[in-house]
Amino acid sequence: MQLSTAEPGELTAPPQEHGGPVAPAVGWVLLVCGWVGLSAAFVLLVEKIRLVADPGYVPSCSISPLLSCGSVMSTAQAEVFGFPNPILGVAGFAALVTVAVTILSGARLPSWYWVGLTVGTGLGAVFVHWLIFQSVYRIGALCPYCMVVWVVTVAAFVAVLARWSRAGALPRWVADYATSLVVAWVLVIAALIGVQFWEYWVTLI
Repeated sequence: MQLSTAEPGELTAPPQEHGGPVAPAVGWVLLVCGWVGLSAAFVLLVEKIRLVADPGYVPSCSISPLLSCGSVMSTAQAEVFGFPNPILGVAGFAALVTVAVTILSGARLPSWYWVGLTVGTGLGAVFVHWLIFQSVYRIGALCPYCMVVWVVTVAAFVAVLARWSRAGALPRWVADYATSLVVAWVLVIAALIGVQFWEYWVTLI
């Protein structure tokens, strides 16, 4: 994941690395994460509305006793702030897409913008991990679309950290191993899910 070497607050000419312009990889990563996350959150919101309108409705992502969006949507954890969590996802990922487009347009963003983006993606990652804990260890069910949101949230947060790493604010290895860090992070989550629901997975063999 090759990200810009420019200081986040720099407002001069485009940054250079190894004698050439740096590709705005962070913008593309955030754009992909934003669109994927927005799509998943939007589908979840639509499914939640349908479930509220018809308690007997079976969401399209309820495909087994374990992989069941309906089981997750019906819990208190699905409305932490008094409204469906997907509303936060739609708003947050829409904002992320906007930021990504701004970056890809070539705009030079001030430091406070990057700080805000770091805080936003960081809080998103914290909230997602709380939801992971609740889903795996309290609810006992997994929502496929939610898991998509988990992955892209982690990827977006690491991309922003890598951007700071390239700017010298964090150790260089964060940027050098950003992709590996995301893969390892997701694998740890997958391992926790595998262990927790091992008896169920065995029945599928």
